[in-house]
Amino acid sequence: MPGYPARRLGLSAVQALVVLVATFGMTALLPGDASSVVLTEHAAPEDVAVVRARLGLDQPLTVRFGHWISGLFTGDLGESLVTALPVAEEIGRRLAATALLAGVTLLVLLPLALLVGVASGLREGSRVDRVLTSVAVLLHAVPEFVLGLLLVAGLAVHGGLFPATAAGVDLLARPEVLVLPVTVLVARQLCDLARQIRIGVAEHSAGEVAGHLRLLGLPEHAVVLRHVLPGASAPVVQQLARTVEGLLTGAVVVESLFAVPGLGTGFVEAVQNRDIPQIQGYVLVFAGVVVLGNLAADLVAHRLTPRRELVLR
Repeated sequence: MPGYPARRLGLSAVQALVVLVATFGMTALLPGDASSVVLTEHAAPEDVAVVRARLGLDQPLTVRFGHWISGLFTGDLGESLVTALPVAEEIGRRLAATALLAGVTLLVLLPLALLVGVASGLREGSRVDRVLTSVAVLLHAVPEFVLGLLLVAGLAVHGGLFPATAAGVDLLARPEVLVLPVTVLVARQLCDLARQIRIGVAEHSAGEVAGHLRLLGLPEHAVVLRHVLPGASAPVVQQLARTVEGLLTGAVVVESLFAVPGLGTGFVEAVQNRDIPQIQGYVLVFAGVVVLGNLAADLVAHRLTPRRELVLR
C-alpha cells in the first residue's frame, strides 16, 4: 500500500486535472466567445469568421483544449484580448503586489492569532477568553467590503491618517497605503485561525501530560512551549492553509476596493472585459495556490501528528 504522502500527491494531481478541465469548460460555456470582445456586435459575419479563425475558435473544443494544455506545460497561457500581451506577463506584473499584501498580512496575522488563541485557550471560560473570542467573532462577521468602507470613511477620509487607495502608488516606497487593506484582511482571518489555536491549546493544556509536567515542577511557560503548542500545531497548520485561501478570496475584494494593482484587481478587470485567456490564467493561479497550499499543509500536519502521539504516550 502506498504511504500517505504518495496518496496525497495522487489526490492533488487529480484535483489539478479537475481544475484544468473545469476552468476550460466553464469559460468555453460562457455566452458568446472571444470574437465578441475583439469585434463589435454589429461586425460583419465574414469579419467574425476571420477573427474566430485567428483565435482558433473554429476548431473543435477538444482540439482547443489540447492546444491550451500543451501551452501550459511551456508557460504559455495565451494572449490577452485587451492588451495583446502574454497572459503570463500580465499575471507576473501583478503578482508582486498580491504577494507583498499577503506577506505583510501573514506577518501581522500569525503573531496576533497566536497571542489571542493562546491567551484564550489557557484561560478557557474566563472573562479574557470571552472578550477576545467575542471581538474576533465580531470582526469575522463584518464583510470585507463593509469593513473596508468603514475604515476608509473613518481613518482615511475624515481622519486623514492613511491613504484611501493605492492607485498609482509604489507600495514599497509608501508602505502606509497597505495599512487599511492589511487591517481588513487580518480582521477577516483572525477569528478562524485564533479559534483553531484556542481549541488545541485548551485541549492540551487541560490534558494529563500537561498536568503531570506541572506536578513535576515545570514552569508554565515551559509546559506551553514544550507540550501545549507542539501538540496543537498539526490542525493549526491545516487551518493556516485555509487562511491562505481566504487571503486569495479576500484579495479580489480588498484589492479592488483599495485599488491595489494585484491579482485580485486584474481578475476583476478581466471579468469586466470578458478577457477569457486572462480569466483562465487567474483562475489557474488561484486554484494552483489552493491545491499546493493544502498539499503542503496536509504533508506537514501528517509529519507533526506522530510526534504529538509520541509525546502523549
